[in-house]
Amino acid sequence: MSQLETAMGMIIAVFDKYAKTDGNRQALTKAELKALLEKELPNFLSSGKDKDAIDKVFKNLDENGDAQVDFKEFVIFVASLTCCCHKYFEQKAAQ
Repeated sequence: MSQLETAMGMIIAVFDKYAKTDGNRQALTKAELKALLEKELPNFLSSGKDKDAIDKVFKNLDENGDAQVDFKEFVIFVASLTCCCHKYFEQKAAQ
């Protein structure tokens, strides 16, 4: 597989790993999202200054208001975060 195909497979695998915790493989609960962020994106929440960070992230990701984050909502989050990282590193390289 190509690097991009591997990356896509990894995103699917990470989502599935955490979504299946409560038996519903189609969506992440708030607790599952918290576990995913803490283990898979530890630097994303590393500042620890905002105690409501998980609640805010969850609310923003739950686009349809069903109290779950489905795969589409999760992928939008990963893509947005990736865009922010890309922009950050472009700016750093330009300095």
